[in-house]
Amino acid sequence: MFVFIGIAVLAVLALVVVATTFRRRDTETAIGQLSGETVKRDRSAAAQRAAVPAMSVDAAATGQAGEQLSGSAIEAAARAERSGELVPAEDRPPVVYVPPDPETLGVSRRQFLNRGIVAMFSLALAAFGAAVLAQLWPRPTEGFGAKINAGKVPDIKDAIVAGGGFFYFPEGRMWLTDYPPSALAKAQSTYSFWPQVSEGLEAGVVALFQTCPHLGCRVPECQTSQWFECPCHGSQYNQVGEKKGGPAPRGMDRFPMEVNASNELLVDTGNVIQGPPIGTNTTGQEAEGPNCLGAGGGH
Repeated sequence: MFVFIGIAVLAVLALVVVATTFRRRDTETAIGQLSGETVKRDRSAAAQRAAVPAMSVDAAATGQAGEQLSGSAIEAAARAERSGELVPAEDRPPVVYVPPDPETLGVSRRQFLNRGIVAMFSLALAAFGAAVLAQLWPRPTEGFGAKINAGKVPDIKDAIVAGGGFFYFPEGRMWLTDYPPSALAKAQSTYSFWPQVSEGLEAGVVALFQTCPHLGCRVPECQTSQWFECPCHGSQYNQVGEKKGGPAPRGMDRFPMEVNASNELLVDTGNVIQGPPIGTNTTGQEAEGPNCLGAGGGH
């Protein structure tokens, strides 16, 4: 009895193993199974393809049939085109050829050079015209750009002493400092601009433009070193504006000076004189104390 039951169980197990083996072979050769929903969509897509008229792929893609077509409609049009059964959607006249504007295609080398030369000549003429107008334009009669009366020479010297060796005159944007009488002979032989400043130097005063000749920063005084020291890039000048260190290309610029019959110093702020070249040292003044920006300055 038990023998027959065992044989039956083994037979059932054998059938299960055989069925499983065949099932595995079928699934190994397949990449997947389609669901019922997918099969239903494919049937509806096939019916829609049968209802789409033949047209070009471009027309189907751009919806020239009058409505927005689905992807399946575009695929149907592509198959019709490949099969040679394409029927044009509509006849259109050829587009009239319009040659492109040469300007939109770029500028030739000759055009670029010609335009560059014309532009440079135009800028040069504009600069020349501006310079002519500046010469013809009337100079200011007061304030910066005009000839300024800085006051009597003794009063200026008193103001320099009161300022610790420096007197700033804001109306003329200038510094007024002492010039030692012992250095006059060397200044006369060294300064190329001596005739324009001789009267002021002989009176013991020099008028210096406030801006640094390096990049135009306003140069303050340093009470400890008794020099001018630019905070922007570290250029340094002695008390009469001669360069001592830093990146400046020359000494501080200055103004022409004259002394009238009333012993008043007249400074022409409309005429800036370039400062003395590097290495000029008519007074021999070295730093009289610690530098405000560090010894030798820096860039």
